[in-house]
Amino acid sequence: MRNLLGEFIVELRAAGLPVSMSEHVDAARALTAIDISDRDMVKACLAATLVKNGDHMPVFSTAFDVYFSNRHADASDLGEMDEESSNADETKGDDPNATGMRGSGRSRGMGGGGGSSMSAEELAEMLFKAMQSNDLNSMRSGAREAVDRYAGMEPGRPVGGTYYLYRTLRNLDLDTLMDRLIAAGTKADADGLEERLVKDEAKAKVEALKAAIEAEIRERLVDDRGAEALGKSVRKPLPEDIDVMHANRDEMAQLERALKPLSRKLATRLARRRRKRRRGPIDLRSTVRRSLSTGGVPIDLRFKPPHPAKPEIVVIADISGSVASFARFTLHMVHAISSQFSKVRSFVFVDGLDEVTHLFEESDDPAEAVARINSEADVIAFDGHSDYGRALLVFHEKYASTINKRTAVLILGDARNNYHQAHAEVLADLKFRARNVYWLNPEPTSYWNSGDSVIREYAPYCDKVVECRSLRQLEAFVGDLA
Repeated sequence: MRNLLGEFIVELRAAGLPVSMSEHVDAARALTAIDISDRDMVKACLAATLVKNGDHMPVFSTAFDVYFSNRHADASDLGEMDEESSNADETKGDDPNATGMRGSGRSRGMGGGGGSSMSAEELAEMLFKAMQSNDLNSMRSGAREAVDRYAGMEPGRPVGGTYYLYRTLRNLDLDTLMDRLIAAGTKADADGLEERLVKDEAKAKVEALKAAIEAEIRERLVDDRGAEALGKSVRKPLPEDIDVMHANRDEMAQLERALKPLSRKLATRLARRRRKRRRGPIDLRSTVRRSLSTGGVPIDLRFKPPHPAKPEIVVIADISGSVASFARFTLHMVHAISSQFSKVRSFVFVDGLDEVTHLFEESDDPAEAVARINSEADVIAFDGHSDYGRALLVFHEKYASTINKRTAVLILGDARNNYHQAHAEVLADLKFRARNVYWLNPEPTSYWNSGDSVIREYAPYCDKVVECRSLRQLEAFVGDLA
């Protein structure tokens, strides 16, 4: 069990979960206090000791299902763990009806297509009755039969579990099963609310069947490839590591949920860092007074209280289709922590440029202001394709006089200029006027300067050009601004 726990924690760290050595020790100790043949108890125990953020639970669950799939704790491997817990595991492991980590005792093969002894109609009827009566054991048996019949799993074949899951679900015709469940559960005189409840219950049962089939496929893949290899192939990124530009709808929802607590944490960190800046300039009068005891030698330097200035932030963001999601999250975060800056002004562009600071001032929720940008900002001047050079010219003409040595200019975009003129001389003048100029590029570094990218022309006039594809990278950068 110790070896298995160690391998599991290595996988969690590889997926990005911050698991310390002391938490590893806590998890090992906690396992000695529970019945390790109870898989659900083991999962709850490990989650309580290893997971500190609720958004990390899906990643934890995926890794747990792989590393503790159809496994049992061997008493000889427990080392110094509780002997009583070990004996309980051995006793329950010998019982074929035990529900612990040993599973059902059935030896699982990879299962080729058509390996089921049931006909398709019999299998569909079995699954319908199991879901209708909430018989979990029958549902798991049906899931095994479905995988045997439809998955077509082959030993050693480098195919992900998603492929086998798709093949199985496609042949089961879950829509028909759901319709039958709804029809069986709906009364003739049911009102709208009752019908909705029946539909929701039927949907939940179908999702439970999908989960059972996915678990069955995962267990067979673990038997075939090993937990480490499968863990790499099914590893899911944490919300803060999701690539913003390529996130699907579910991942975008995760990012939205992660952004607010991240903004609060970042604002608190910046404020604490500013308060703890230890010293201001040397206080000459106080230093001379203190030096009288040493004959005028200023051994003990005295400093004035620090007065850390809050910088001004000017954000210039490309909101064209290719980078719109990245710009949205960055604008959201910057304005969510705007209290840590003396002033925040925001400009957005495609081939025209418009100031949208007022949208944030009119709303208490940065997310609402960001949503209004798409419908209210005047950013199209000609053909609606990104033109960084023209946007910088317009900004310089209208707003360059407001840039000073307290201003940090933050440019968001991939610098793909659609073969227009770059006008890098404008950025050079902004660099001369400003305190700092930063460029956040949501593309991988290997893509820079390829095709119509002109980042090489702008880079000499930036203090930093930063790859920024995820919330983790964005947090690291914004954390250094103040």
